[in-house]
Amino acid sequence: MTSVQDQIRKKRDGKTLANEEIKTFIDAVTNKTIQDCQTGAMLMAIWQKGMVPEEVETLTREMMSSGEVMSWPKEWAGLVVDKHSTGGVGDKVSLVLAPALAACGCKVPMISGRGLAHTGGTLDKLESIPGFNIHQSAAQILEILASVGCCIVGQTETLVPADRVLYDLRDATSTVDSLPLITASIVSKKGAESLSALVLDVKFGRAALYKDLDSARELAQSLVHTGNLLGMRTAAALSCMDAVIGRCVGNSLEVMESLETLKGRGPEDLMELVTTLGGLLLQMTGSVSDLSEGRKKISDAVIGGAALSKFQAMMEAQGVANETARSLCSAHSDYYSVLRKAEHQMELKTPTDGEVLEIDGLALAEVLHKLGAGRSKVGEPVNHSVGAELLVLLGQRVSKGASWLRLHFETPRVTADQIARLQGALTVGSNTPTHTHTHTLVRELLPPQ
Repeated sequence: MTSVQDQIRKKRDGKTLANEEIKTFIDAVTNKTIQDCQTGAMLMAIWQKGMVPEEVETLTREMMSSGEVMSWPKEWAGLVVDKHSTGGVGDKVSLVLAPALAACGCKVPMISGRGLAHTGGTLDKLESIPGFNIHQSAAQILEILASVGCCIVGQTETLVPADRVLYDLRDATSTVDSLPLITASIVSKKGAESLSALVLDVKFGRAALYKDLDSARELAQSLVHTGNLLGMRTAAALSCMDAVIGRCVGNSLEVMESLETLKGRGPEDLMELVTTLGGLLLQMTGSVSDLSEGRKKISDAVIGGAALSKFQAMMEAQGVANETARSLCSAHSDYYSVLRKAEHQMELKTPTDGEVLEIDGLALAEVLHKLGAGRSKVGEPVNHSVGAELLVLLGQRVSKGASWLRLHFETPRVTADQIARLQGALTVGSNTPTHTHTHTLVRELLPPQ
């Protein structure tokens, strides 16, 4: 048996680790029989030298097996599905997609994360709803899936414990952007959910981890390949993440926009992502024959109100008072009677006449982060009421002095520098070949292999 030092040296020198060596490393991480400095050294060696696909598969499988692996009733075979997004600005897809899939007969044990840096977290959004409890045991998850069909929860203590350790150390050692480590982290958690099918929304663009389509495609291919090897039918969509998804950024505001979408009044770009990702999952479960049929089925579940009913039932099953859930889901809800409203609102004005050519989602998210909407370290609190609403769309003609952004904030107050940064996020001008934009977010699909 090689020592930890030998394994680190082997990977540092660019050699391939044997399956047993990877298993020994993950066992040591899980059982805390390895020093943090040694784990950090191995992470850096992987970041520098990479891993061949066989190593990535073994790493993912061992991480998945480091804790509890969920099991489901036999009659749910082929129906247990989930999605994962690599993170974006205004990405509230899960809040609409999970109940839509449940309305289509799927079981969705969606295990989500919190926001970090400029990226918003699904759990933070849901926790802006009074009473919503993201902490559910495996037995409670089973019960909610049986009665409702979907839940959105945090990672349980017993699920993929090796990932908890590695994730924190990746952040501390600047190895977050390692393709093998990203793949193993994402796919191990989904594998532990014992899914029939998984769809991945891999973002590229200014406000994404990967700025260009080629590097995002490389990650998507790694995720799809590894997911399929672990027995999940896995597909991916490559989607553009330059501007905001929908019109709202910020926890409470995104919940409101999700509810408006579930009431059939959602923005086109959000619905495009929901129907594409949901359609792919329905296609992979065999409940529809092709993507277009799957997209229509998801759209019908949203427009017809079935998904809204599932969202209300999920809220109640996860601790929200019946009266609160009913109020939020009523046709003409006064959202601020339930959700917290920021103390201050401010509208920013367009600097000139012209067409809206660009809205830099990253700039918006980074200012909102500074105002309390996000966190810099795991465990920090967030202010659910801080956010922004876009009052214009890409391609829209605007006049000088028209309102284009409504900012919701508390303390700290907005500084002149932050206002300048926000104003710099908007590009207004005349449409030229360098500024042609498409309203389609999904640029490529990677079907299951």
